Amino acid sequence: MSSSYIKGAACLVFSAFNFALMAALAHLAGDVPFVEKAFFRNIVAVFVTLFILIKNRSDVHVPQGALKFLILRGLCGSAGIFGNFYALDRIPIADAAILNKMSPFFAVVFSLFLIGEKIKAVPMAATIGAFLGALFVIKPGAAAVHSLPALAGFLGGMGAGFAYACVRKLGSMKTPGALVIAFFSCFSCALCLPFMLVSFKTPAAWQLLCLLGAGVAGCLGQFGITYAYFFAPARDISIYDYSQIIFSSLLGFVMFNQIPDALSWIGYAVIVLMAAIVFVYNKKCHVRA
Repeated sequence: MSSSYIKGAACLVFSAFNFALMAALAHLAGDVPFVEKAFFRNIVAVFVTLFILIKNRSDVHVPQGALKFLILRGLCGSAGIFGNFYALDRIPIADAAILNKMSPFFAVVFSLFLIGEKIKAVPMAATIGAFLGALFVIKPGAAAVHSLPALAGFLGGMGAGFAYACVRKLGSMKTPGALVIAFFSCFSCALCLPFMLVSFKTPAAWQLLCLLGAGVAGCLGQFGITYAYFFAPARDISIYDYSQIIFSSLLGFVMFNQIPDALSWIGYAVIVLMAAIVFVYNKKCHVRA
């Protein structure tokens, strides 16, 4: 096992923990509107990435044709965050986390339309399996108080999947990573402003600390996942990203006494199993190549 593999896996677990912590702190902030929570989630990243861009001015260049994909990434990524934060306020944070982890499966589907990547039989079957697993978490026949927020979390995962497909397209166009993050963070914050102007709720001091903590944790998670894939390719370490489900379950139990029901656990198992199948399949394909 190489040192780069260990570093990559460690960074991805670090990222997963911080994203779980971000979700827990956002939930802990209580009755602050989810749009405000999304704003604070991104505002820390705005300052950090703008500092990086100012320091490395060469990264400000936007490749020809990239702007429309930056905008699409901003719209769909923001929809992903809104859906996730709306769900976090209303269902167990472990449920919201696993529904958000549907994004890699949707990224496979949307990449077909954006960059012409062919979908092979195993990833397609795993995507269908993950969708069925998500139904156990959403529980369509359950009370609307659970199923509607869960559906919002699922749609948030879909939006994030489209956003990741846009990121892959931008990567193929040699768009600087710091520019992609900065544009998305600024775009998402700008989308939040009209809603905040209409119905802004002034957070209490402790809520503000929770929101800023969520922003810091989200920023650390973003950098963790970036460095993880710098050390090792996704095919080798991507499965470790699902450790977020473990962290979210533990934080949900310790902080909020949340215990997912049996159907949710079945859904978790199915989705993680599908991710493991794709992980093993991708590694085997790479060895054959």
